[in-house]
Amino acid sequence: MYKNELDKHIQNNSLSNSFILFGESTFLIDRYTQTLTNIKDASVAKFYHDEYDFNSAKAHLSQASLFGDQNVLIIKSEKKVPKKELDTLIEYCEKNPDNIFVYAYYGDDHKAYAKPSAKTKTMCVRFFHPNHNEAVFTVSQIAKEKQINIDNYTINHLLSIHNGDIALACNELEKLKIYDHAITSKDIEQLVFGLSEINIDDLTKKILNKKDFKDDLNNILEHGEDEIRVLTAILSYLTQLYMFHIYIRINGAPNAMEILGYPAPKFVVDDKAAMSIKIKPATYYKLHELLLESELKMKSSHVDKSAILLSTLIRVQQLL
Repeated sequence: MYKNELDKHIQNNSLSNSFILFGESTFLIDRYTQTLTNIKDASVAKFYHDEYDFNSAKAHLSQASLFGDQNVLIIKSEKKVPKKELDTLIEYCEKNPDNIFVYAYYGDDHKAYAKPSAKTKTMCVRFFHPNHNEAVFTVSQIAKEKQINIDNYTINHLLSIHNGDIALACNELEKLKIYDHAITSKDIEQLVFGLSEINIDDLTKKILNKKDFKDDLNNILEHGEDEIRVLTAILSYLTQLYMFHIYIRINGAPNAMEILGYPAPKFVVDDKAAMSIKIKPATYYKLHELLLESELKMKSSHVDKSAILLSTLIRVQQLL
């Protein structure tokens, strides 16, 4: 099923007690995991990524809950739980209607969970990246939960600043809680650091793809970004690419969880993997050496940091 069907079940109080959440939107997977397991005084066991242990998970669902409260099991992982183990956990969950089990799968094998087993009542829900109207509605819902007074026009502006990234837009709501009045576009401009105007990742991609980056760089610096932070952000991005490069050479394919320590969207992983293998190991060494030397120069007193930054980035393109 899809998000709108799950929403109807939530509204009609006709939910199952076991769920497999998967798809393209990690934000929505996380949000609905929280929604479905937000049970007061429940006994909750959470297993994140490599923490998963089948025997411990099974024991949590099979044990009698202390004080008669509900047992809630949450598994979040990029790796698939073996089918036999998953079936067993669902079986244990369904034996007790007070149990709740949510398996949040962040991997790419969406077909594996497209159809739930006919033997269970498990709800398998695929979450796609929300379209613009869905994004506005979701941000509006979260704003209401946080008691933030903001209209859809201002939410549109907030999403526009963050290139439609709903997760980033919702993170900004925490900043907006300081106001005790209706949020305006002016408030957004004052407090929100927008990606549409200032995006160092986009600048880095242009540099590495040997495209003209000077307008992007000027835009970033004109918006008050510090030259050293720009340099260190580019160095950090390059380090990630090197990690992707080494991992792919050893294992044959990238794994965001093992490389970055967190699940990343497939398009981000694919983009970094493709870019990483274009650069030779010796070139990575030269680039890191250049950027670190330039950082030391920029930290010296009485130097033109902008000039050093520009010359360094031009030199980066020459080394590629």
